[in-house]
Amino acid sequence: MRIHIATDHAGLEFSTQLQHHLAAAGHEVVDHGPIEYEPLDDYPSFCIRAAQAVVRDQASGVETLGVVFGGSGNGEQIAANKVVGVRAALVWNIATAELAREHNDANVIAIGARQHTFDEAVTFIDRFIATPFSGEERHARRIAQLAAYEQEGTLEADPRAIAGRPDVLAADDSSFDPEAG
Repeated sequence: MRIHIATDHAGLEFSTQLQHHLAAAGHEVVDHGPIEYEPLDDYPSFCIRAAQAVVRDQASGVETLGVVFGGSGNGEQIAANKVVGVRAALVWNIATAELAREHNDANVIAIGARQHTFDEAVTFIDRFIATPFSGEERHARRIAQLAAYEQEGTLEADPRAIAGRPDVLAADDSSFDPEAG
């Protein structure tokens, strides 16, 4: 499998170790940066390039996933999710790694390099890579809804409108006052 990775300065040492680990496991690793330690670097371009490569490879039939990480993994996940077709999941344990693939068909994993030991993070990444999407109808349906919104801006009908009840948060005549508590 091809694995696209990206980080920021917080995960550079982690990235080097991870590349060796993944290559030893037989994966083709593509590093999207950075290439040297720069404490003021900006992760978005690294993570977006890795996410773009995942989408491009998947569209051409290449079996591929992505791994992005930084201090917390939050910003890296947000950056990757800006790419149309990416479903990046922040993972912090084995269960979230499995569920990201089984239920969400996530194609990018985000991890906080300052939140876990290298061994813990590698365990999450290995499980993420090894876990297939379940293909269950309910999960496929939800992923299709996300894709429809991402590509066309469409949402499923609001159940309140179907039931004839107004959406109180959208109603112009709402008397809801958040300041009143």
